Amino acid sequence: MSHDKQFTLYSHPTGPNGWKTAFILTELGLSYETIYLDFMTGEHKAPEYTKYNPNGRVPALIDHSNSDFVVWESNAIAIYLVDKYDTDHRVSASSLESRIQQLQWLFFQASGQGPYFGQGVWFRLYHPEKLPSAIERYQKEVVRVLSVLESVLSQQEWLVEGKCTVADLSFITWNNSIATVIMKGYESFDLENDFPAVHAWHKRLLSRDAVIQVLDVQEREAQKHPLLHKLLHGEV
Repeated sequence: MSHDKQFTLYSHPTGPNGWKTAFILTELGLSYETIYLDFMTGEHKAPEYTKYNPNGRVPALIDHSNSDFVVWESNAIAIYLVDKYDTDHRVSASSLESRIQQLQWLFFQASGQGPYFGQGVWFRLYHPEKLPSAIERYQKEVVRVLSVLESVLSQQEWLVEGKCTVADLSFITWNNSIATVIMKGYESFDLENDFPAVHAWHKRLLSRDAVIQVLDVQEREAQKHPLLHKLLHGEV
């Protein structure tokens, strides 16, 4: 079967992790087609998709130029893309030591930022009961994660090797949800004042051409789904 684009990306209009992959593909100038799964109808749990990702979550990426090789888990996808296609290290570390540092931040994002921020969203918006203690727990974890980032970014502009890498790019989408969703009602939280280095870093990331391009696509996709668009902008 022939494909017009090199990659097929399975994603969701507002779910954060597929957009992380889109940032990297766009930064590297790689062509891809995105298929947005409808979570409300269970497309992400259907056999047509779980044959690619048995975990039934997004993203999954198919590389048609590499015998339809399939990768799932967003940070595994990030490593695959830069190891195979970023040979001049545009958005990846070059030395062994820096690559390990890059990997450590990807692990931190996947084990720290993603789960805690994700649970923060869940208990703020979706849990059938309002549990203030659970909301507070995950809001405090958000503060802890941001404190770790602040301690490093107050000393340097980027996480690894003095430049933007996939390590930095991996944090964008969840950080976008801090003010609009997760931290609503948490004392007097103010990202710019409380974590100025993180705020400046996030602004640098949002100013990148590839990130602007991808977030414009996300906005257009979200507009097709009024409820998802409200969620994206913290209006629910």
